[in-house]
Amino acid sequence: MRIIAGTNKGRALKAPAWDGLRPTSDKLRETLFNILAPRLEGARVLDVFAGTGAIALEALSRGAASATCIEQDRRAARLIEENRERCGEAERCVIIRDAVDRALATPVPGGPFDIVVLDPPYDLPSIDRAVSAAAGQRAAGGLLVLEHASRRAPPAPPGLVVTRTVKSGDSALTFYS
Repeated sequence: MRIIAGTNKGRALKAPAWDGLRPTSDKLRETLFNILAPRLEGARVLDVFAGTGAIALEALSRGAASATCIEQDRRAARLIEENRERCGEAERCVIIRDAVDRALATPVPGGPFDIVVLDPPYDLPSIDRAVSAAAGQRAAGGLLVLEHASRRAPPAPPGLVVTRTVKSGDSALTFYS
């Protein structure tokens, strides 16, 4: 796992040493950031279910102004801290260790966000609720992206419009406005 492009291009990121955390593949992350490229410069990014922090750190490497990671698992939060240090992004990358539902119930510090990315466990039963709550953290005109299993239809919460879905193997990215 590595940073694909930008100021930290090629920088290796530490991967989890335990089961249960599924980092976004380099290929899917590259697809995501090729699509997001026109929106990244100076953007505020929220990485929900942050895992390794790769999404947030890739965004910063490619020109985002700031990134906030929400992650409940203490091991993953420590992993994000290590990867943030590897990339020299301690100043611009904030880590919130909390349950997603609780963290998204009030305005997240650093927001509202221009780009919100959710990468939940593929079998998360309350994904509709998480997507709706995350949508409330967007700035006017902000974009929300959900990574999910390609075999499952993306949720369609009220007030959100699916603008695009990109499939890659077992994964898919759905973009909402």
